[in-house]
Amino acid sequence: MSRRPLAAALWVALLAPGLAFAQTAKETELEARIAQLEQQVQSLLSLQQQQQTQITEAQTQLTEVRASTPPLPAGAQPIQATTITPAANPGTKFTVGGMIRVDAMSTKTTDGDIAKGTAGRDFYVPGAIPVGGNGPDPYFDSHIKFSRIWFDASTQLDSGDKLGARLELDFFGGALGNTGATNTYGATIRHAYASWNNWLAGQTWSNFMDLGALLDSVDFLGPTDGLVFVRQPQLRYASGPFVVSLENSETTLQPVGGGGRLITGDSQVPDLIARYTTKGDWGHFSVAGMARQLNYEPTAGNSSSEAGFGATVSGKFNLGASTDLRYQLSGGDGIGRYLGLATIGPDSELDTSGNLDAVSAWGGYVGLRHAFNPKVRGNLFYARSEFDNNVLTSGFGVTSEVQSVHANLIWSPYPRLDLGVEAIWGERTLESGTNGELMRIHTMARYTF
Repeated sequence: MSRRPLAAALWVALLAPGLAFAQTAKETELEARIAQLEQQVQSLLSLQQQQQTQITEAQTQLTEVRASTPPLPAGAQPIQATTITPAANPGTKFTVGGMIRVDAMSTKTTDGDIAKGTAGRDFYVPGAIPVGGNGPDPYFDSHIKFSRIWFDASTQLDSGDKLGARLELDFFGGALGNTGATNTYGATIRHAYASWNNWLAGQTWSNFMDLGALLDSVDFLGPTDGLVFVRQPQLRYASGPFVVSLENSETTLQPVGGGGRLITGDSQVPDLIARYTTKGDWGHFSVAGMARQLNYEPTAGNSSSEAGFGATVSGKFNLGASTDLRYQLSGGDGIGRYLGLATIGPDSELDTSGNLDAVSAWGGYVGLRHAFNPKVRGNLFYARSEFDNNVLTSGFGVTSEVQSVHANLIWSPYPRLDLGVEAIWGERTLESGTNGELMRIHTMARYTF
């Protein structure tokens, strides 16, 4: 019995080092695993810190962008958060807009009808009024050709320089269909230009035009008889109230004995135009002058040139909070292409020796605009132009004068929605004294966006 406890004690003594060794190995393995876990936790904490830093930087950038962006109108929501012009300069603002417009009119002419498919059936063109025919029954036309869309981009660089561009299209030219089927029309360029600070290059309104003096008409142009209306390629520089431009030059020519006018395509230098405008609470006043060269080269080495000059004064005068007077008066030698859409008279005539002779002309309009209330306004205006043709070379069948009277009402039941009706009387008189008249009721629905 005494040997057994002794044996047990001996076995414990022999096994104790092994047990201690086994325990030490497990602790070592456990410590290694703990160290590995600590390393993984540290990596996760580092990654979390990096992500938090990135989130903080993004929030800071978003705050800066929001601070520099004008607030949206109440209830408005941004269309998207990123740019739709990724290739543009940083900070470029891109906008799009346009107009849906429907025109419908009933026309009565005393001396024949205006040819179908021509501009005179779409809006008032004084040079298209028939003379010397038989008066037809009234005829009706409608179209959407004056609907348009435009794209605009503007950038202000870190240097302070300003860049801009505009492209605007309507559907007035290049018929692709007819009124018997699809009524489809091709898109045509109205404006396409780029600008840099005070410089502009491309196609837009002529500097000889005063956009601020245009009348509020239902007809597309209104006082076309005496209106300067041209869009063309140009190089323009503006400095305060002064604007100077070099613009595309072209010569319209009346052949000997009358007949259809020619566009020579022989111009050698651009038209030079300078304008000065002053503004105030009373309205604005503007004056412009133009110098140009008329040129015709029927055959190689056989050419004729003539100088042309013109001037225009225009403006708007406020007669009260809801009434204003708008006017324009233009005159000169060789300015026919700038008056009345170039449909009334030519820049020049050919004499019997084949030389150019600049035609003297003048034109203008005056109109009264009154807002009856914030939603209804009306306009009454008169327009006229005259051309001093040499009947010995041009004959008696060319236009000597045109005139028209317009009265309209325009209702805007909602913002940017206009519904209008306009009564028009127009007259075209030839050098022979024969005349023809036009009576028209023109209606319009227009939504601008």
